[in-house]
Amino acid sequence: MTDPRLFTPAERRLIARLRTPLDVQRYLNQLPYNQEPHGRATLRGFRGVVRHGVAHCLEAALFAAVVLEQHTYPARLLSFESIDHLDHVIYVYQARGRWGSIARSRDPGLHGRLPVFDSPKALARSYMDAYVDYTGRITGFAVVDLAREMGRYDWRLANTNVWKVERMLLDYPHQPLASSDARFRRLLAKYTAYRAANGGRKPIYYSGREKWTPLPAEFTTRNLVPNS
Repeated sequence: MTDPRLFTPAERRLIARLRTPLDVQRYLNQLPYNQEPHGRATLRGFRGVVRHGVAHCLEAALFAAVVLEQHTYPARLLSFESIDHLDHVIYVYQARGRWGSIARSRDPGLHGRLPVFDSPKALARSYMDAYVDYTGRITGFAVVDLAREMGRYDWRLANTNVWKVERMLLDYPHQPLASSDARFRRLLAKYTAYRAANGGRKPIYYSGREKWTPLPAEFTTRNLVPNS
């Protein structure tokens, strides 16, 4: 855990305000998704997210890990592997023995989950249907303790990109997460038809939505029409 004295006064005030996982999710929901403009890939940590006011999935997960570590939550990430190699990373935590998550994504169904899942595997499974788009399908997952795996590497307060975190996650052994080929084909066909019929909008018709955390306004006010 970072010595609180190493944070700036403004950073300490922000961390004090974001006391719970839901507080952190709501804060991240207000930030634009980092589209990495001009082809310039980034992997900013906590300070980079605060400074630039944007975050992609791994940047959001690192931000959550730093903030909530100060409130005694372990710095754990859950990494997904996909058939299209467009992997997703979320922050995961436990509350009263149940697992939940914090996440930011271009896709509504890949955001956070309430702490209602019995295990990391059950939590990971809650993302499988929403992961299916034109190319995506989850094949595996891994829960990673950043504090243990990264050792002395400064992923918490670095002012530069922290590419070593990404490399570690790519190399980390993932557990297989199987799904039915027939179900995948049905989900793919439904997703493709919905996007075509709704001007490219992304769906939120998935079962289990009551277990999702609140979505960013970009998905709830402009981009989505539920479809059952």
